[in-house]
Amino acid sequence: MKAKWIGLLLLIVVALGAVGYVWFSQSTQVTEITGYVGGEKIGLLEDEQVQKILKDKYRLSLDYNRAGSIEMVTTLDRAGQDFLFPSNQTALELFEGEEGSPEKSQIVFNTPIVLYTHAAVAEALTAEGVFSQCGGVLTADMEQLVALMESGAQWSDVGLPELYGSVTVGTTDPAKSNSGNMFAGLLANVLCGGSVGEEDLPELLPRLQALFQKLGYMESSSSDLFDQFLKTGMGAKPLIAGYESQLLEFAVQEPETWEQIQEDIVMVYPTPTVWSSHVFIALDEAGALGIDALLDEEVQRLAWENHGFRTGVYDAPTDTAQFGVEGVAEEVTQVAPMPGAPVMEAIIAALS
Repeated sequence: MKAKWIGLLLLIVVALGAVGYVWFSQSTQVTEITGYVGGEKIGLLEDEQVQKILKDKYRLSLDYNRAGSIEMVTTLDRAGQDFLFPSNQTALELFEGEEGSPEKSQIVFNTPIVLYTHAAVAEALTAEGVFSQCGGVLTADMEQLVALMESGAQWSDVGLPELYGSVTVGTTDPAKSNSGNMFAGLLANVLCGGSVGEEDLPELLPRLQALFQKLGYMESSSSDLFDQFLKTGMGAKPLIAGYESQLLEFAVQEPETWEQIQEDIVMVYPTPTVWSSHVFIALDEAGALGIDALLDEEVQRLAWENHGFRTGVYDAPTDTAQFGVEGVAEEVTQVAPMPGAPVMEAIIAALS
């Protein structure tokens, strides 16, 4: 009888152990989701603190391939992907026009489009009245800048004979990458004196084509363009369009290099500018797990403090001095809406 009870007890222990093992395995299992991500967010997703929060708190890891925001919703194969993480709502609208509503979508971060230039260029364009400073923040009058670009003015005409060619703003390929796409939308707004409708396209498109044809080869990634801007100097890239977050992230991640070049690199806020809204598009239930994880309060804090993405109320962070970057706007107020998806589709086609 005693042996019988011992055997029963051992059976119960084994059964409980099996249940416990299954429970433990399930509770510690990490779900991996795969998708396309804009290059400007790679630094955030590779942040070890962010990865730890996703793994420990949400049992989640993100596997990704870098892709332009426009190409990921238009031309790339999405088979086997759980999510897309482009950098504007136009990309979401294009996706919805092609595929219908996704499983779930949510804006996770924001950052404004800015201009990056060098101290000598900023000084020259300030003397021309194109740039101006208020409260320590440098802004660009976009109407004047576009007029200068359309006139065919040379850099030598604005007091920079050491620079070759005409006054242009370097950007990424608007048919592939978000920053180029958004800058094209911003230019469209300026050229039309405000909001852009489909009725404006016959006059608008040739003017946009003329502006972009001057640029020659365009990078397909915002991160590549910014990297080239920093490495090749004023002669190669006097003035480019990018994201505010790029310089803030660089100053945090590369403090020694930033200390060496900070006297030369200048950030300028276009007036008006446009918001780049980094929207997470879940393609299935697994992908939807990424939204809650990225909206985690601690992840959002790291996104601002380590990578420069605005995540606070009204996207007006309380502490911009932490980056050691001069001229960061406490609040971005001069903002224009992006043209709607039908207009942007026509612009993309015209600039492809």
